[in-house]
Amino acid sequence: MPAPGEKVVIDGAIGPIELVLDWPTGPPRGIVTIGHPHPLFGGTLDNKVVATIARTFAGMGWLAVRLNFRGVGASAGAHDEGRGETDDFLYVIETVPQLAQVRPRLDGELPVAVAGFSFGSFVAASAAHALLASRRTVKTTVLIGAAAVKWPMPNVAPGALVIHGERDETIPLADVLDWARPQELPVVVIPGADHFFHRRLGLLKRLISAHIQGVSAIDSALQTD
Repeated sequence: MPAPGEKVVIDGAIGPIELVLDWPTGPPRGIVTIGHPHPLFGGTLDNKVVATIARTFAGMGWLAVRLNFRGVGASAGAHDEGRGETDDFLYVIETVPQLAQVRPRLDGELPVAVAGFSFGSFVAASAAHALLASRRTVKTTVLIGAAAVKWPMPNVAPGALVIHGERDETIPLADVLDWARPQELPVVVIPGADHFFHRRLGLLKRLISAHIQGVSAIDSALQTD
């Protein structure tokens, strides 16, 4: 089992950014950065879905980084409708591998992944879009309760994992399908699940684990070739 999360505060563009690092038991095979739900509606890095994503990645060998968005917890600033949050998300991706308590535990440059829940999925997808535009490789993107239509969600790379609840009362499944359809992007639907995946977190964990395992299997096959 991964160790409990390690709290860290780093200096960002407008002030402190609060993080929690969820470490795997062995050397990390990659680093995933994870965004939380809307801060004006109680979203924080301690959200149960966000914590499930982080601990699942850590359990599969990744260093998982959760950040509190602007104005949440010890993070400075105020809500910025996703603009400043995306800037901070990208800053965290670049900065965490260079931290004194992180760098010695990494085996060179590691793959990058992004993930998010609800509003955090919009921030994660926006960050992935910016990274790909700058020719950075994003190993995988995991979007839970994707904030389609509510915010201007960019398209995501093929192979992204999108999971949505059939009975999501906050972001209707139909909106997510309308966003995914032009991309020919599969959407995994959990029957009966609401927006917060009440009593479905175990299934959510298994789906994410299987996805990460599949990404790792592809990497292994490419290295063998």
